[in-house]
Amino acid sequence: QVQLVESGGGLVQAGGSLRLSCAASGRTFSSYAMGWFRQAPRKEREFAAAITWRSGSTYYADSVKGRFTISRDNAKNTVYLQMNSLKPEDTAVYYCAAGMVVSMNDSDMDYWGKGTLVTVSS
Repeated sequence: QVQLVESGGGLVQAGGSLRLSCAASGRTFSSYAMGWFRQAPRKEREFAAAITWRSGSTYYADSVKGRFTISRDNAKNTVYLQMNSLKPEDTAVYYCAAGMVVSMNDSDMDYWGKGTLVTVSS
């Protein structure tokens, strides 16, 4: 079992930055691929970014590529999402997820946090 707790969400103006954190506890964190997904109001949850557990390879949705950076610190059992040049369309609840494989499909993820709200004002 893995427990995930997100933090760092909040209200920011367009063009600003936020860094989300996801603290993991439970089973060996470093064995899991980690991902960030987001769900905007009245929309389905979508993939944002992912990172493998071994090589640290990263993957991004086209909508965030070049603006968001995912990273992980296995010693601290924490994964981060640095979000720059934020846009109003980035407004969403951001969820941290863990899975045995890196995936852009939320159905492939095994564990989820409760989410943190990011609101970007225009």
